[in-house]
Amino acid sequence: MEYTAVIRTLGKAGEKYQTLLNSLVSQTIPPKQIIVYIAEGYPIPKETVGIERYVYVKKGMVAQRALRYDEVDTEYMLFLDDDVYLAPDAVSVLYSQIIEKNADVISPDVFDNASRSKIAGMMMTLSGRMRPRIDDGVWGYKVMRTAGYSYNSNPVKPTYLSQTNAGPCFFCSKSAFLKTRFEEELWLDECQYALGDDQVMFYKMYLSGLKVLTSYNSGIKHLDAGGNLTKEKENMLIYSDFRFKTIFWHRFIFMPEKNLLLKAWDCICIGYAFTFAFMVSLLKLKLDILTIKYNSIRDAVRFLRSDEYKRLPAIK
Repeated sequence: MEYTAVIRTLGKAGEKYQTLLNSLVSQTIPPKQIIVYIAEGYPIPKETVGIERYVYVKKGMVAQRALRYDEVDTEYMLFLDDDVYLAPDAVSVLYSQIIEKNADVISPDVFDNASRSKIAGMMMTLSGRMRPRIDDGVWGYKVMRTAGYSYNSNPVKPTYLSQTNAGPCFFCSKSAFLKTRFEEELWLDECQYALGDDQVMFYKMYLSGLKVLTSYNSGIKHLDAGGNLTKEKENMLIYSDFRFKTIFWHRFIFMPEKNLLLKAWDCICIGYAFTFAFMVSLLKLKLDILTIKYNSIRDAVRFLRSDEYKRLPAIK
């Protein structure tokens, strides 16, 4: 098995990026190539293992991943952010699992769901953002009609089917990725923070008929090279989050649904999620946050009415 490691970066991850590069060349099945897709205008990082190749592309979480990958000449690809650590046998594990389950895509579980307090977990559930599920023996992550997701709270098997996953790392064939037509979702990059790009990508893979897995024993960790959260950044993240939820719900949940009763249920679900979010801000007397949420949803609805949105190929 030959594969190419493809990394998206701004070149700012520092030691965590070096950790990633070191772990790649230490794999029991090392990559044939390491190709780094760096945003235009950013300097090449000093961290190196001497074999990586850099390609400049447009900046954006989607723009730096939704590529044709003409530089890749292997059947398989390992997609990576610049702040991931891979155990020495990680790629071997992912490959064996994807072959054993006759799957198309596999991603390691790097969501730290267990770290939340009971109160935080309860609030996440009530908000419709994310909720735990008892192991049903089949599903890892599932997308909910609130535009959030549910997760297996006590997985006991190495792999489960999933409708969404974490985006810092995944493994699949080049042909499977191109089938997703991720370039159609560049609307995600129109905000400063393209929140939800991983959910859009994996759910689109699932809807296109690809078999998507979550691996729970790969030894892969997300090191998270994000900077300190300033008040300005926090506000922008809130804005981006509600914009994403509105558009994702309409494009991937409401519009593809053919059953009129389920369409009505979809509206109730998103209405509940947004009402809960507004009430939390009101009860906390955070009227500035309430305004940000409202403006975000308003701007998202304007986008849904735009010619740009109407030109997007429909999700079926």
